Amino acid sequence: MHVRNGDLVIVISGNDKGKTGEVRGLDRKRERVLVDGVNIRWKHRKPTQQSPQGERVQMEFPIHVSNVMHYDASAGKGVRRRPGAKS
Repeated sequence: MHVRNGDLVIVISGNDKGKTGEVRGLDRKRERVLVDGVNIRWKHRKPTQQSPQGERVQMEFPIHVSNVMHYDASAGKGVRRRPGAKS
């Protein structure tokens, strides 16, 4: 994968195109990344004894790694990085 935990990335395609965030998690097997503030969806929870009414919570869901690119804050745009290069 071309990104790691803690990298600052920009979304280059999809509903959240143009949003930036930090990579919080990786799923190498499914080639997906979890990015702060990107791909937020509603999750419906069943009623439990703690919350008898049930609830709706907003959660971040992973997106495919091909839809993100490293973000350079000084340039204000996405950049390609050479594999193995120090950053």
